[in-house]
Amino acid sequence: MKRTIILYALSTAISGAVLAQVNEQRSTAADQKEVAVTIYNENLALVKDQRSLLLPRGPSALAFRDVSARIRAETALLRSISAPGSLLVREQNFDFDLLTPQKLLEKYVGRTVQVVRTQPITGVETIETAEVLSANSGVVLRIGDRIETGVPGRIVYGDVPRNLRDRPTLVMSLDNSGPLQQTAELSYLTAGLAWRADYVVELGAAEDMLDISGWVTLTNTSGASYPNARLQLVAGDVNQVSQRFQNQAKGVVMSAAPVARAEMRQESLFEYHLYSLSQPTTIAENQTKQVALLTASGVPVRKELLLRGADYYYQSSVGDLGQKLKVGVFLEFDNAEKAQLGMPLPKGIVRVYKKDSRGNAQFIGEDAIDHTPKNATLRLKLGNAFDVTADKTQTDFKRMPGSGKYNALFESAYEIVLRNAKNEPVQVTLQEPMPGDWQVVSESHPHRKGSSNTAIWKLTVPAEGSTKLVYRSLVRL
Repeated sequence: MKRTIILYALSTAISGAVLAQVNEQRSTAADQKEVAVTIYNENLALVKDQRSLLLPRGPSALAFRDVSARIRAETALLRSISAPGSLLVREQNFDFDLLTPQKLLEKYVGRTVQVVRTQPITGVETIETAEVLSANSGVVLRIGDRIETGVPGRIVYGDVPRNLRDRPTLVMSLDNSGPLQQTAELSYLTAGLAWRADYVVELGAAEDMLDISGWVTLTNTSGASYPNARLQLVAGDVNQVSQRFQNQAKGVVMSAAPVARAEMRQESLFEYHLYSLSQPTTIAENQTKQVALLTASGVPVRKELLLRGADYYYQSSVGDLGQKLKVGVFLEFDNAEKAQLGMPLPKGIVRVYKKDSRGNAQFIGEDAIDHTPKNATLRLKLGNAFDVTADKTQTDFKRMPGSGKYNALFESAYEIVLRNAKNEPVQVTLQEPMPGDWQVVSESHPHRKGSSNTAIWKLTVPAEGSTKLVYRSLVRL
């Protein structure tokens, strides 16, 4: 009796599986009613794909086509929107083995195909039956009593194996206890969708104001398109468990999409920030596109010329520290409402331009910024000054007697000459990192203590002139 029951159960299961294969229901992008895409910073996106489905009552197989080729199948979740609780998914398989001539040949290893040859002069075709012995790095065929390599003619296949799909497909075995016609939503995480922020800044003629435009650059290499998608972007460092096995995306040629001007709404989400596009947009496969993030005009900006030293020469004799040293150029502005900004800024690249005497905007530098909250300060390094340089010399060095083996005392003196070739005066900031317990015992210009290990001088250098700073320091290590 037990054996009979087991055989009956196996027979029923096999019959059900065969029936499910034969009666496979297909859903394509044509059934799509709505799609929403939320893209994170680290090559991760959440897709919510709503479709109108026609499903028989009871068990069936649903082939959900046109999903991302880089879907994380373990995150897929199908639920009924119109009849909640009526769909029960018992098994799901992601078929990413896509139909290509090579894949078709590989699936026919051990099976027979027809080889069609055409006589080049008469055009007469001959057909032979061949067994595919191998399709690894070429093809090996058994034709009659001979073995041939390469493709001697056209290969004709009897059918396409069911496990080869022309598009990435999620196949689900499910039970439907609800109506035949339903609206269902498939949600899943996928790689291959990424975004970054790009900012364009135009610096005013007086270099005390700037205009800024922010753009979101989207890149889609997921192997699927998302037409008229409700797009949202999450800015922040979202933790992910490292995936050991992932589908690798093939190289693609990216094409630029037309720029779409749209404002993005911003809101807090947990410890991150969520940006929502105000209107649907199409994210096409193998495409890069941009949408507007923000614009602001008349933002106050501060320019700084900075020469930063090092701490190693305060405990050794080095002499000449360099001639015509480069002086860095920095821009600094506040992300505040009073400065015409005041919204969380996603990390990205800031590119700065300034108009020349003819009114043509010229590129003057770029820098990367991290996620910047409201009321924080942004600081950009644009490059090094051409007309402002420095000569730096250690003029004296002495090691003083200390109170112990690890209590050394160093006295050293320095001369820094700043030169300005411009026809207008400039202000230069000098930052000197000083190690250990330190003090400036004498100086030609007053300093301030910027931090526990930094002395700062601000010096004005006259037009086409120079300014000299002389100071002596005492450092205890």
